[in-house]
Amino acid sequence: MRIASLYGTGKPVFSFEFFPPKTETAEEDLLHTIHDLNEKLQPDFVSVTYGAGGTTRARTLDTVARIQNELGIHTMAHLACMGHTRQEIAEIVAHLRDQGICNILALRGDPPKNGTVNHTDFKYATDLIAYLQQHFDFDIGAACYPETHPEATSSDDDLNYTVRKTRCGARFLITQLFFNNADYFAFVDRARAAGIGCPIVPGIMPITNVAQVERFTKMCGARIPERLAERLNRYREDAGAVMAVGIEHAITQCRDLLDRGAPGLHFYTLNKSLATRGILAALRAL
Repeated sequence: MRIASLYGTGKPVFSFEFFPPKTETAEEDLLHTIHDLNEKLQPDFVSVTYGAGGTTRARTLDTVARIQNELGIHTMAHLACMGHTRQEIAEIVAHLRDQGICNILALRGDPPKNGTVNHTDFKYATDLIAYLQQHFDFDIGAACYPETHPEATSSDDDLNYTVRKTRCGARFLITQLFFNNADYFAFVDRARAAGIGCPIVPGIMPITNVAQVERFTKMCGARIPERLAERLNRYREDAGAVMAVGIEHAITQCRDLLDRGAPGLHFYTLNKSLATRGILAALRAL
């Protein structure tokens, strides 16, 4: 199943993102979580992330293959090129192809924690996208940033780079997390004006922990709207109340996105099912 073909059918596409487990026990727990979500919510596809410098390479490949072949769920593999040679990327992609995977989210990836990249043939995500487009037959997705990539010199520079991703072969874009829909729709308007015609899918992170979401937003350059931040801080030490606020905000956010034409929703699940299950169930109850 090619992911790009799902968009534009008039029906919103729902997808879930997971990160690869670090142990065999965690892998079994994750597969159980994904099976549970699939049974109850039947997402259109799921994706599995890829660690900086390939630190979770083996787990990513194994988890992607098991979700696709054991659970029978359409799966997209994230692939980060930083720190990889062409030969390594070719081997990884050939393995994915042999496992029946035909969708890749092509990323630069973050530098390793020690800041050292020993060798890489790919400097940017556009290099990886162009390489995949030339040598393999995959549906390629890419990331975009409604509030601008934290390393970009300007929002215009960031948008130009996103345009290059689509010209190199990306057939759909998935946004970084955001909490203010005005940022998403403003970005979509700018992207369309710049000539980007492919689907731009909102990335949604359900808030379940205040410190955690503050850390994520700081890392990726996103912001928490003042009103939402005030509510979260009021219940910072009450995990149940924080989750309730987070789910409530996400339901309102997602309804507005879909009502105003977003092609679907990509949920950053953080390998948990409760919040995502509650949000999507509420959306489908309409």
